[in-house]
Amino acid sequence: MKKLLLILVVLFTSNILSAGEPPKSNEPVKMSKTKICHAPNSSYYAKTQNFTPYKTLKECLDAGGRLPKR
Repeated sequence: MKKLLLILVVLFTSNILSAGEPPKSNEPVKMSKTKICHAPNSSYYAKTQNFTPYKTLKECLDAGGRLPKR
């Protein structure tokens, strides 16, 4: 149980620390009209049609966006 918790903590913190890095692909981070920032690996990225593009997730968040809840 402790090992599982440790693994989850490491995975979670590595995702947070990489939030300011540019996406791995050439695709932009999309801020939807509802101010949700969708990285290329997010579940609704392909469905987001009306958006403002940003180079990084950090830029999107700094512009007033938020992370998706899912």
